[in-house]
Amino acid sequence: MIGVRPLRLLVSDADEIQRERGIDEREAIRRQQPSAAAAREGNKRRRRRNDPAIEETPTLHLFVYDADAWTEVAKYLNGRDLVRLSLVNRWFNRLIAEQSIWKHAFLRDLHVPPPSHVSFPWNRLYASAFDGSHAYTFRQGDSHIDWVRIGAFYFDSTVALLSEKLPPPRKLPRPEDDPVKTIEAAGTCLLTNARSGIWIADLQLVRCPVCNLSTCEGTMQVLDTRHAELFLEEGFKDGSWVYEDIGSHRIEEPSAAAAAAIFDVKHLAGPCTAGVLDAKAWMGKQDDWQPKARLSLHAVAVNTNLQPNQGDQTFE
Repeated sequence: MIGVRPLRLLVSDADEIQRERGIDEREAIRRQQPSAAAAREGNKRRRRRNDPAIEETPTLHLFVYDADAWTEVAKYLNGRDLVRLSLVNRWFNRLIAEQSIWKHAFLRDLHVPPPSHVSFPWNRLYASAFDGSHAYTFRQGDSHIDWVRIGAFYFDSTVALLSEKLPPPRKLPRPEDDPVKTIEAAGTCLLTNARSGIWIADLQLVRCPVCNLSTCEGTMQVLDTRHAELFLEEGFKDGSWVYEDIGSHRIEEPSAAAAAAIFDVKHLAGPCTAGVLDAKAWMGKQDDWQPKARLSLHAVAVNTNLQPNQGDQTFE
């Protein structure tokens, strides 16, 4: 009996140890297994990774703030839309401040090639061209009635031909000729100090300061052209620049039409100017009183058929 009792104790102790070991192993397994809530959360994560709609979110976020993508989008926006986009947030404000965007918009909307040099930022050039201002906004505003934008053209050279006749006379004035005399004689002149680059052309309707005939409506049409940078020049804005009339040509007999044209002499015989020189193709019928304009890359011209009159046409 003495030998059996310790044996029972040993067996009993072994069983107890085995039971405790089993409990510890089950506890370890239970701890390793995720809970039901954790399993559900894991399933949600897997569903998120497999959901295409949710996958697009980071891609969309990257696109919203991708400078290259939005620079490309900006090429299709006009000036007002670019300003609106710049007000969205600081990121877009910095992006739209990039001058290459405004340069593209300026050249695109005016349909002209890039000049070799500009003296002002492109966003300011765009604003001065499309903010609705014109020459009579700054000077002689009381005489102004209405205006319309013709477009823009480009001076490669510094020599300009001004003519009141379409097409111009075959015999052109020479650079050394006196403009006053050539205007009086033939209604044409050469200017040898024109500023090269982009020019903007408008047609202005103003009150006529010349004639006081009872048959006159008291209005005058003006072909108004300016360099694209003119309105930004300090000398123009503060009025310190001095202007002078080159000359005038008065016609004292009835005139069927009134015309004015400006050509870059370098391209006068070029194919791009042929459409402007072919005046009969675009002037309109004799009983059409609406002014007509023709624009090319290096020239601009306007013509208005006149009702019966007593002459007194002035070219300046």
